[in-house]
Amino acid sequence: MDAFRKELIELLQTPDIPDPVVRLHVMKILGPPYPKAKISYEEFLDWVDEDTLAEWIDGEVIMASPASKKHQDISFFLSKVIDMYVYFKNLGQVMQPPFQMKLKYSGREPDLLFVKKEHSHRFKKNYLDGPADLVVEIISPESAGRDRGDKYFEYEQAGIPEYWLIDPQRQEIDFYQLGDSKKYAIAPLDAAGKYHSITLPKFWIKPDWLWQEPLPSPLRTLAEIAGVEESILLKFENALKSE
Repeated sequence: MDAFRKELIELLQTPDIPDPVVRLHVMKILGPPYPKAKISYEEFLDWVDEDTLAEWIDGEVIMASPASKKHQDISFFLSKVIDMYVYFKNLGQVMQPPFQMKLKYSGREPDLLFVKKEHSHRFKKNYLDGPADLVVEIISPESAGRDRGDKYFEYEQAGIPEYWLIDPQRQEIDFYQLGDSKKYAIAPLDAAGKYHSITLPKFWIKPDWLWQEPLPSPLRTLAEIAGVEESILLKFENALKSE
């Protein structure tokens, strides 16, 4: 309690801090409840930290629930595969939470986002100022309405070319692509059951990979996507094991 009193007193004695910011900091020290009054995005960034699961929607703070193991497994798998592909192809940058994407009326924290190299100027110190080129959301029971409703329309309106919506419970993925009409349409799989990205050149994925237990090796998955021969992959894996 003494530490709390000291931190609170030091904060309140700091000169020239706007009242809303003081309020947010006091709430943060006290812990939940979170800010219920409307705040600016700048105030939200000042309040939120890396341990707080929250998004900013038109001035309101929306708290999120912790993710399930299956959610995290899928997120980890996709981030490894896509990040390695993007790195070796020098296409841009992949980001995961906690990292904000600031759109016109919201500050979202997608499960994965990709930004092309030519759009790297959108990166600010602790958020992306504008739309990503690819966004992936993994549905949890409490987020289904937002992912299929609010976020769908926000991402479409922001002009995000590609939006993957993954539902682990139903074992379904909707791959949305922005058409000439600037509206999302679900992209079909090819005859081999593969989805081909329009944002990542020559990148494809099999939705069935995500339902396997355990999930496939990210390295082997990347090798299959890139068409690397099995013999070359084995040599590389053996070299890693001998390190």
